[in-house]
Amino acid sequence: MMNTSTSSGLRSALSHALALSTGLALLAGCELIEFSPNQTSSPAAYSDLTAKNMTALARQPLPAGDTLRFVFTGDSQRFYEEAEDLVASVNRQPGISLLVVAGDISDFGLGREMRWVHDKLKKLRVPYLTVVGNHDHAANGRRVYQEVFGPLDYVFTYAGTRFIMLNTNGREYRFDGTVPNINWLQQQLADTAGVQRQVVINHVPPMDEDFDPQLEEPYVAALKAAPRLSLALNGHRHDFSVTHPYGGGLTLINSYSFEKRRYVILTLWGRNQFKLKTIDF
Repeated sequence: MMNTSTSSGLRSALSHALALSTGLALLAGCELIEFSPNQTSSPAAYSDLTAKNMTALARQPLPAGDTLRFVFTGDSQRFYEEAEDLVASVNRQPGISLLVVAGDISDFGLGREMRWVHDKLKKLRVPYLTVVGNHDHAANGRRVYQEVFGPLDYVFTYAGTRFIMLNTNGREYRFDGTVPNINWLQQQLADTAGVQRQVVINHVPPMDEDFDPQLEEPYVAALKAAPRLSLALNGHRHDFSVTHPYGGGLTLINSYSFEKRRYVILTLWGRNQFKLKTIDF
């Protein structure tokens, strides 16, 4: 007969082995476990989302001469219930080619926040693209955004429309004169090969206190000098507006945030023609 101490030791060893094997199985079967809220690495299903969405967009081409309709919104942050309702509403709209989120995907720059938003937006019937916001820079957020989505500045052309996605979160760089990258912006605006119109999309608008004040004038000058620029779209302020603060035909449109339970459908045609439709959800 096994003595009591030996039996107790065996049960303890078996219990430890079972816990260890269960833990290893969980780690193998679930990529989403985070050991730190500041973790920057992302599972494959939650990485390079910008490139993946651009690939999906390219699979549904729209001729360059056609009217382009897309959803413009911003500042998803912690509004997950609103995100579900927004997706359901967008999926009911006819003729939409894509959805654009004008920054602040997250609130605290955490990978889990960006993944949670993606889990809602991946149910869209159309691809979605984002720009980086100031909240997306919090903590390790800049690296997280690059891991989950991709470059902070990038361009893509669809249906003859060049979308220039620009990081304008100057305060997050201590107004060091590097953000936004004016030289890069000018190069993209100058490249008009095969482009009928251009749309610049960023998070912080140029008149905002979070935009690098030394770059406001050159930024606006670059936009005004672009003969094929249709619109400049921004987020950050959580409410919709259409303004012309700099004159010269330069139109700035600010997005609703998810919490407002409204978004805008933008329709573009010709060189500079557009119309807006506000949708409540």
